[in-house]
Amino acid sequence: MTDAVPVDDEPTVPTPPPATPAAATTPVTTPTGEPDAPEAPPATLWDRMREDPQYAPEHLALEAVRRLGPEAAAWAARVRAERPDASADELAEQAVRRFVNRARLSGAVSGAAGLPGAVIDVGVLAWTQARLVLHVAAAYGVDPVHPDRATDLLVLQKVHKAAEAARLALGVAAGRERAGALFGHAAQSPLGRVMLQLGVRLARMAGVRAAKRMFAKVVPGAAIILGTWANSSATKDLAERARALYRAGRPGVPQPRQP
Repeated sequence: MTDAVPVDDEPTVPTPPPATPAAATTPVTTPTGEPDAPEAPPATLWDRMREDPQYAPEHLALEAVRRLGPEAAAWAARVRAERPDASADELAEQAVRRFVNRARLSGAVSGAAGLPGAVIDVGVLAWTQARLVLHVAAAYGVDPVHPDRATDLLVLQKVHKAAEAARLALGVAAGRERAGALFGHAAQSPLGRVMLQLGVRLARMAGVRAAKRMFAKVVPGAAIILGTWANSSATKDLAERARALYRAGRPGVPQPRQP
């Protein structure tokens, strides 16, 4: 991880890396021969989110459907061919176990990396959760590459309360992405402020409701335990909502259960 250049006399703050390790960003081949999608947000997505942190969840949802949707569709087709008698619920459960375990590992690995690591962790967690949702959709026969899946992600992850608001925000994010590609991005806010906004937005998307929970991961000793628990708990809750949604044929995002 490299140090950033100080901006407006603010102290130097390490940023999420413009490129995550090759093992996390480069598609690999699984033992079955099926190409695997990146384990973490690709470098281009990190750059986009850092340049436009206000719409970081929308950028992540759009990129997830592009990159992870085809993988989910291929996985569902392969597993159905291998296990033609398996029910949709069984396929969904297989996907949930796989990605809850990955979310748990994410918290254990990056939870000890301090504040920049916490920002990276919630980004990786949100990416893993998007992967889970798209696989659950595919398990129930819902097209994981359809643009509506980005809307589903934002509502299921409680970034937006209603699909219409999510679609509007996705349209804004897509427009800003195109404008940035054509004309470049305007000067950013000071780096520390960008890091804070990006971390909070991604933490909310990943289900870490209070920003202080993310920052608590910086506390020595507590970081790994908190990261593992928070990631696993948030991902299990999301999996339950996704299964309820797609099992019902996607009539609308279900309301969370009352405690």
